[in-house]
Amino acid sequence: MKNIILSSKDLDKICRRIAKDLDKELKHEENIPVVVGVMKGSLNFMMDLTKYMKTDLYTDFIQISSYSGTETTGKVVLKKDLSFNIENRTVILIEDIIDTGISMHFLIKFLKDHYHPKRILLVTLLDKVSRREVKVHIDYAGMVMKKDAFVLGYGLDYKEYGRNLPYVCALTKQEIKMIDNKTSQKITSYASTIKNPRHK
Repeated sequence: MKNIILSSKDLDKICRRIAKDLDKELKHEENIPVVVGVMKGSLNFMMDLTKYMKTDLYTDFIQISSYSGTETTGKVVLKKDLSFNIENRTVILIEDIIDTGISMHFLIKFLKDHYHPKRILLVTLLDKVSRREVKVHIDYAGMVMKKDAFVLGYGLDYKEYGRNLPYVCALTKQEIKMIDNKTSQKITSYASTIKNPRHK
C-alpha cells in the first residue's frame, strides 16, 4: 500500500481538531449528547475522536450496508439498530466516509423519523465530494477528497480486509487484485476445513 493519503500523525491531528470543535459546540447542552458510530468503518475514528473530547457522552452504534466490493449498490439495508434512546438529545453521527450521500440521507431520515433527536451533527473522516449524488450536510470532515479513489485502512475495508491498518491509503487496481488473491486463498482454505473436518 504505497499511496498513503492520511498517516497516523495526520489522523491524530484530525481527531484532536474535531474533538476540540465538538467540545465548543456541545458546551451548553442540557442533556448528555450521544455519539453514534456507523459500523463497522467508523469504529477506529470514533474511538480516537472521543478519547480527546472533554464533553460527557453516551455512545451507541448502528449498522447499515450499501457496498459490495468497491462499488455501492445504491440500496441501503439497516443491519443493526440503536440500543439507546436518543430522543431530545444531540446526536453526533460518526461515519468513516461519505461518497454518494445515499446511505447518510437514509440514516439521518431514519433516526429523525423513529427517534426524534434534538439535532444530528454529522462527522465524517473522509468527504468524497466527487461521488456525491444526494445532498447531505456535513458538520465536520477530517479531509475532503476531490479525486475519486478507493481507500483502505483505519476502519475502512475492502471485503472486510484492511480495517486494522494505522493509516488510510488509496488502492490501485493492481493492489485490489492482490488483495482478492490473498483473501480468496484464505476463504478457500477455511471452506476446505469445513467440508473435510478432521476427526479427533
